[in-house]
Amino acid sequence: MTLKEEKERIRKEIYDALFYNGFSKRPKGDYGKIPDFKGSDIAAELLSKSHEWKEAKTIFSSPDSAQIPVRYLALKENKNLIMASPNLTHGYLFLEASKISNKKEAATKEGAFIHNSKIDISNMKIDLVVEGSVGVDRKGHRIGKGKGFADREIEDLLKRNIIDKDTAIATTIHPFQLVDHVPTESHDQKINLIVTTDEIIRI
Repeated sequence: MTLKEEKERIRKEIYDALFYNGFSKRPKGDYGKIPDFKGSDIAAELLSKSHEWKEAKTIFSSPDSAQIPVRYLALKENKNLIMASPNLTHGYLFLEASKISNKKEAATKEGAFIHNSKIDISNMKIDLVVEGSVGVDRKGHRIGKGKGFADREIEDLLKRNIIDKDTAIATTIHPFQLVDHVPTESHDQKINLIVTTDEIIRI
């Protein structure tokens, strides 16, 4: 089995486990996306209890549906939020929490475009990165949907010195998305903070 085939096998096992156990918000066979899992709000709440979150003034999030609760909590707590636009087609969207009244709307992918302050983030500092994942292992190896967007986002933020090697890079997942081993390639970026619905794992 090739590395690509092994990654696809892991993805399918996770999608199916979430669906057949009633934890997927998407229909069966809706592969190719970051899983939108039941309990994503619980994982977000647990993340918000961490010292990494509490010390963060500016939080970065991927645009995935599973991270809507993360984005909402960030705005609700008046933390500034930077969201990657889908596929990075429109770069990064800056959401200045103090200027947004409808924070629930702004936390959605569509709402972020409405409430975007259109500010260049090049001179900003991100304190916490939150990426969506299909699966992760306890060593911080992550598998996404196979398009490499999260890897590109993290690599770009590092190159622009918006984050550094000490920045907390987290993912919020369902426990079914935590696997024994994720095969890696040279371009794969690691994470160092895994938050499920019932535990925080620091790497």
